Amino acid sequence: MTTHAPQAMQSVTLPASLDEAVAALEAMPAAVPVAGGTDLMAAVNKGLLRPSALVGLGRISELRGWHYQDGHALLGAGLTHARTGRPDFAALIPALAASARAAGPPQIRNAGTLGGNIASSAPTGDTLPVLAALEAELVVAGPGGVRREIPVSHLLAGREMLGPAELIGFVRVPLLHAPQVFLKATGRTGPGRATASVAIVLDPARRGVRCAVGAIAPMPLRPLEAERWIASLIDWDGERGLAPDALAAFGEYVAAACIPDHAPPADGSEAPPLSPAVLHLRRTVAALARRALGRALS
Repeated sequence: MTTHAPQAMQSVTLPASLDEAVAALEAMPAAVPVAGGTDLMAAVNKGLLRPSALVGLGRISELRGWHYQDGHALLGAGLTHARTGRPDFAALIPALAASARAAGPPQIRNAGTLGGNIASSAPTGDTLPVLAALEAELVVAGPGGVRREIPVSHLLAGREMLGPAELIGFVRVPLLHAPQVFLKATGRTGPGRATASVAIVLDPARRGVRCAVGAIAPMPLRPLEAERWIASLIDWDGERGLAPDALAAFGEYVAAACIPDHAPPADGSEAPPLSPAVLHLRRTVAALARRALGRALS
């Protein structure tokens, strides 16, 4: 006797270029693209997904590197977390490298890819708040060699979606040449899934601070008012330091914006208090935001 359910016959296609991969998806609408497979295979093993065909992206060399383009880094969607975490990459985009190094144990970092992190859009994806804070854009490849660009935040928020036979080809990230910090809190010691994460990016040219909070919502959250407020306090022409009280206030501002109090009921009665677990999460976000900004400014 066996408890294994019968599976449909699977076909695997291994294209050598991005356009070949798009053509394969166009010819097989039910096919699923796979790169590192860290999320896809977990879903298959749990019985949540039974793809009838796979389009492997591992042989597409153009997706595994990066190059410079008009003050930006054009990152291939097939870049692994292990490659992104290396020192030469960290010199370009420090926060993205830090998030890649925190993405899990070595076997996950060696297989998981930047494009897969975006496509799966798991709330705990470590690179997602960094990409949101950097205001990165996606270069999406479609049938007929068509390329279109969309902000990564639009895809994560569901404002724009990938169409049939479309693939994330590249991620365009501005090279700000300024301090960036990524911090995360986990429920256990060592690499693990984030309970909360914060990315801070300084933009001296625009005299701005960008902050994104991950893992606490289905998509990274940007506390825009807190960003504008703290940027107005920074001496951009001086040492850029802030008093501890200002850093603490920024942390509280970010946490309250991302985890607000309950709205009062329509009958005018008092709003119920937040649960202890939610209050703990709010304190965690406040601490991460305070520490991340302090490290960036130092």
